[in-house]
Amino acid sequence: MQAMILAAGFGTRLLPYTLIRPKPLFPILNHPLLLLTIKRLQQAGCDLIVVNCHYLREQIVHALQGISGVLVQEETSVLGTGGGLRLALDQFREEPLLVTNGDIYHTIDYQHLYQSHIKKGAPVTMAMHDCHRFNTVAVQDDRVCSFDERNKGDLLAFTGLHVLEPEVLSGIPTQGEYSIIDLYRQLIEQGLPISVTRVDDCFWTDMGTVEDYLALHAGLLTRKVPLWPELGFSAKNHFLFGGKEKTGSDLVLRDWACVGNAVIGNNTHLQRSVVWDGVIIEEGRRVVDQLVAQ
Repeated sequence: MQAMILAAGFGTRLLPYTLIRPKPLFPILNHPLLLLTIKRLQQAGCDLIVVNCHYLREQIVHALQGISGVLVQEETSVLGTGGGLRLALDQFREEPLLVTNGDIYHTIDYQHLYQSHIKKGAPVTMAMHDCHRFNTVAVQDDRVCSFDERNKGDLLAFTGLHVLEPEVLSGIPTQGEYSIIDLYRQLIEQGLPISVTRVDDCFWTDMGTVEDYLALHAGLLTRKVPLWPELGFSAKNHFLFGGKEKTGSDLVLRDWACVGNAVIGNNTHLQRSVVWDGVIIEEGRRVVDQLVAQ
């Protein structure tokens, strides 16, 4: 199997935290999401993974250095979801390509989606689910019929996971920014099918806002969200510490908390919060419902 992880975006909804690191490198239970995604793809059988990057790309290049089977595509200008794929076309083999956004946590089975694409025989297969917040794609008879018209078919949400035949990417201009959805619109206009694989029974979040990020940690630490085995988390309580943190006396913990390699002062209060590596929490500080990054 081969795959591409789209990791070039700015993550503007997560400002100011994305001034510090790109969203795909946000830690999930103290592990960078991008590295976890790569491990999961490799476990599913992907021996070739292309990762594109643009914003704060030097951090992604450094994080992926030396990982076997991973090619990093640095983009000096914004190319969009389609433009990045088009630039990488020469790297792909003549076999289906699994594409995933680099900012999602989910339990969708990569192999199931890949095999579903092969069985359906369409040039593109999109993983879709019923997620009211993002339901904008019209689907009928397990095919996408429109990305714009809400008056026909069932409305579903695109998960950011799709499998495509690489040759369809040749329809994307070789220069400039381009959205993969614009290509899919063209395919529909040309009468080519875009098949749908429903994944309603899977957990999914795009971690797009601070609230989403904290909610994901709350779900993981309280076992309400399935834990990826790659996280290696098996503690019985709802609190996770990085292992090299320095914790002062009289620390109060409530509900849940995830702390990286940080310094926690005396008489502090942590509740429903995530603290990144390198952070110093001053003595007596009360941290509730927060992401603390610096």
